[in-house]
Amino acid sequence: MTEQVNKYVGMLRDLQINREIVNQTLEILDTVPTMMEEMQNPTVELRSKHLAIERIFPMEIRDFLKLLCDNNAIGDAHEILNDYIVQLPKGKNVPVVQIIYVTKPTDSQLRGIEDFVRNKYKCHDVEFVMHEDKSLISGFILRVGFDEYDWSIKGRLQELNQRLKEVGDSAVSSTEDIISIIKSEIENFDQEAKDKEVGFVNWVGDGIANVTGIDHVMYGEIVLFDCGVKGMVQDIRRDEIGCILFGRDTDICEGSRVIRTGKKAGVPVGTAFKGRVINALGEPIDGKGDIIAQGYRPIENEAPGIVDRKSVGVPMETGILAIDSMFPIGRGQRELIIGDRQTGKTSIAIDTILNQKGKHVTCIYVAIGQKASTIAQIVSTLTQNDALRYTTVVAATASDPASLQYIAPYAGTALAEYFMYRGKDVLIVYDDLSKHAVAYRALSLLLERSPGREAYPGDVFYLHSRLLERSSRLSEEKGGGSITALPIIETQAGDVSAYIPTNVISITDGQIYLESDLFFSGMRPAVNVGLSVSRVGGAAQTKAMKKAAGSVRIDLAQFREMEVFTQFSSDLDESTKAQLRYGKGLMELLKQPLCHPMSLCDQVITLCAATHHVFADLDTDKVKEFQAKLLQYFEDEKIDIVNEINTTKTLSDDLIKQIVDAANNFKSRC
Repeated sequence: MTEQVNKYVGMLRDLQINREIVNQTLEILDTVPTMMEEMQNPTVELRSKHLAIERIFPMEIRDFLKLLCDNNAIGDAHEILNDYIVQLPKGKNVPVVQIIYVTKPTDSQLRGIEDFVRNKYKCHDVEFVMHEDKSLISGFILRVGFDEYDWSIKGRLQELNQRLKEVGDSAVSSTEDIISIIKSEIENFDQEAKDKEVGFVNWVGDGIANVTGIDHVMYGEIVLFDCGVKGMVQDIRRDEIGCILFGRDTDICEGSRVIRTGKKAGVPVGTAFKGRVINALGEPIDGKGDIIAQGYRPIENEAPGIVDRKSVGVPMETGILAIDSMFPIGRGQRELIIGDRQTGKTSIAIDTILNQKGKHVTCIYVAIGQKASTIAQIVSTLTQNDALRYTTVVAATASDPASLQYIAPYAGTALAEYFMYRGKDVLIVYDDLSKHAVAYRALSLLLERSPGREAYPGDVFYLHSRLLERSSRLSEEKGGGSITALPIIETQAGDVSAYIPTNVISITDGQIYLESDLFFSGMRPAVNVGLSVSRVGGAAQTKAMKKAAGSVRIDLAQFREMEVFTQFSSDLDESTKAQLRYGKGLMELLKQPLCHPMSLCDQVITLCAATHHVFADLDTDKVKEFQAKLLQYFEDEKIDIVNEINTTKTLSDDLIKQIVDAANNFKSRC
């Protein structure tokens, strides 16, 4: 052994680097031989070498490796490390075992613990550190590094309490279930304690905690803090992990213990959630008592594959004439509702939920970052219209932590998937994903991820794509259920080219664009015919609606163009005036009050009458009044036409003639 190698081996001895760290370092050097070449290359900057060492090697040996680089001795690293291991005395690989007890262990118990640690950690000697803790009631806790073995009564009671809570939340809870769990716990009481991985908080603040230890934790896993607060792993670094907290961080401090649960983040699910208001963790917040769950689903789940899907072909009728006639939505589709603040985006979503009454569709409304008063008003609207009984409201209010706002849409989708995989049709509204992206941006910046465009992290596109891809229509082999998604995005001054709007537009199957100018001019819903589109189109319409709608969209586009062209003209020919009157009548017909969705037959009758110019010679302010009277006339005196449309959902030429004749006859009587 050369004098230089001997000098560095002596340095390692002074640093007391343990055998495991040295073995890890040798394994890295053997696995990546090109790294050693880079380290020995004199043309590579010293700063780059230090940066590579920081990123790859264990923390305990980094300074030593940097020293070798500084002194051009990195080429001897293999020899130095191997010689150090050969010379390492047995006592240098002694694990420190912490024993927390009520009654101090006897000599025979200590020998048993020593044998257990030797076999488990492949070591020769063991060093004990003992602490007394009367709160354990009886038994003791063994800690070796970040591993913990709990043989205490307190720990067993906590496990039993957790098991009872889980069963109490399920649909099968009964006295027999509880007794069987207690029996099982008693029978297994003397068996070997479960190996828990324990970590410790080294920084906490703003709903984020950095934790050292628990090295084998998974991304997205739930961890439990000593104070009872749950967290989810969102960032895995070399020396620590970053967790987002699902509760207040006031009771968490530096040094607080953190335990792995082994569970991915999820929410309870079941039919009992219909008619309830819950938070992002699936807990009821409506004051109506506990909810009996029928299962537990992870909030992050793989989207159905192409083979498991089938094409969209069944209408998801919104009850809004402007949408159902020109931008139809099908079951399993993702249709974006986009527009500035206060343009009626939420109103369209709520009207769509109201229109699902009696159509065997389960609805889920996810409120992200909304005021609690706004959510209460929506719940009141749903209750008054008898729509809450088939609807679940998932609320993550503006006062909730960003972590709950982040997981809220995933929790709502997990509940929707419970129904979809049982063959049910589900409508889910995300209100709104702009605030969801802002909450994720806040979490990412606190986790020290690099900001990208508009300060959003680079994976914000993946954030929404993996959410919306879970909406689909399943094949018959998979049950035939569907999730129809209506994500809402808020724009600033109508800028649809901003980062988040362009992201979500590229993910969805079309968008309904609401324009501020139209809204303030009294056109409500303020749907812009030119910028709105449905990529599913006529496949999501009944034959009756498809035929009745006909050329409405083209007629409206021509009217808008002609209106702009002729706005400064005073002398117009009769055909132009007639076309303008017809267009104004159509625009007036498309106006619709809140919470008044139209049935299929009412929409078909209105469109048939409109496209055959029944409304053409009416004054604009009389159109809506005449429409209401006409529909009531069909309901009272032409019920056979109404029944035929509702039953067959088709529109023959003869039926169109009957509708137009009946409308003209009614018009002549008025």
